[in-house]
Amino acid sequence: MQDVAKRLDKAFQAFYRRVKGGEKPGFPRFKPASQYDSFTYPQGGYKLDGKKLKLSKIGDVRMKLHRPLEGKVKTCTIIQKNGKYYACLSAEVEPKQLPYCADAVGVDLGVRTLAVTSDGEHFKSPAYLRASEKRLKRLQRSVSRKKKGSNRRKKAVHVLARLHEHVANQRKDYNHKVSRGLVNRYGLIAFEDLNVLGMTKNHNLAKSIVDSGWSQLVSFTTYKAESAGRVVKQVDPRNTSQLCSSCGVVVKKLLKDRKHHCLCCGYVADRDENAAFNILKRATA
Repeated sequence: MQDVAKRLDKAFQAFYRRVKGGEKPGFPRFKPASQYDSFTYPQGGYKLDGKKLKLSKIGDVRMKLHRPLEGKVKTCTIIQKNGKYYACLSAEVEPKQLPYCADAVGVDLGVRTLAVTSDGEHFKSPAYLRASEKRLKRLQRSVSRKKKGSNRRKKAVHVLARLHEHVANQRKDYNHKVSRGLVNRYGLIAFEDLNVLGMTKNHNLAKSIVDSGWSQLVSFTTYKAESAGRVVKQVDPRNTSQLCSSCGVVVKKLLKDRKHHCLCCGYVADRDENAAFNILKRATA
């Protein structure tokens, strides 16, 4: 009940902040039981006992511990998602900082390639949503054919939700690996400060942008860098693809042009690598 009060307070604080900021207020709405998919033990009422988790008012629950617990456990949140139950234990631990590293890198985010660094490293875009698109369409049609409110429709919705969750987990896993690699190798990591929400209004690129998970990659890299004692900077994205990283002259290009060729100084490079150099220059200026 303490956590329910905290959630309610958080919703109203966000509402007042939006009103004060002149945004669309969005008054907090009542959440029915179907949308309330988690609850939290804020102080006690839970205990780890080998392969079991003891929960107050519920009892012993068998579990799979993903990794050994470190630090002092502060809260336990039970989450129900697509027929599976998860216990999220938040713990207070000392940050493990990595050794000092003076290397810096600029990262250009893209659609064809997820990320290109100023060191010339290319991280491919796996396009997990595109790979599962045919199956998703088939399952969506199956949901549409079922009668609303029927048990068969509920089962079809559950199967569709499981596939969406699988795609999201694939994307999350890949972005975790890329962000961990960047944080381990560089002391300064620079990204563009992109307006991703605005860019998705381009209907030709919206699906590819969402499938790439740019914001997720930046978010994962930022929190990993913070705990490791590294720095992440976001710079103005204006003209990073058009400027020549060698002489600073604007070289106009269309989206289909994948090579940067400066007629002023003769510098030739991959378009994304040139942009990554410009991002790094702005971050270190």
